[in-house]
Amino acid sequence: MRKVLIILLIIPVLAFTQTTKALDFVAPMYDGVAAIKKDNSWGFVNDKGAIIIDFRNDLVLTKFDDGRYPIFKDGRCLISEKKAGITYFGYIDKKGETIIQPKFLNASNFDNDKALVLHVIKEKLGKNELLGKNIVYHRYYEVTIDTDGNIKDFLNPKGINIALDKKFLRTPPKITSEKISNNLYAVLDENKKWSIVSINN
Repeated sequence: MRKVLIILLIIPVLAFTQTTKALDFVAPMYDGVAAIKKDNSWGFVNDKGAIIIDFRNDLVLTKFDDGRYPIFKDGRCLISEKKAGITYFGYIDKKGETIIQPKFLNASNFDNDKALVLHVIKEKLGKNELLGKNIVYHRYYEVTIDTDGNIKDFLNPKGINIALDKKFLRTPPKITSEKISNNLYAVLDENKKWSIVSINN
């Protein structure tokens, strides 16, 4: 009788399942997790169905044949944040913690521990003595970064001048370089001609 009672007490525990209900979309698994959507927010579940990142509004969606949803690649997921009306991109880890602050004008998902981003540099030209203000300009570069956010390679060393003003920068500038293998990138120049750039891993 004691054995039967112990078995009856154990069975409900073993049969318990995790259920997340009333979802609007469930994405396929990427990097061991799946994106889930509720209303206009996205979160992530692990392979046991447990929510590991609660619903939030800053996850960046990637376009696929079956829809648009956020994904993890190499343990990183894209996020975005608006500052002074301009969208900047960064990355979180699977705990939902920001690992790379939103500071890039555009960014791609990671692929083999590298991502393509648009990195902005502010340069000082001089000072306007009448107004007492520094004269600065901004230039962005297409660069590769590692999963900690360290810049590894400059793909367009000349960079592109840009006005960091929400009136002129309503949408993120496009990343024109394309990864064609683990160490080769196709880079588009100002004359709309392609160059093949080899980088070290």
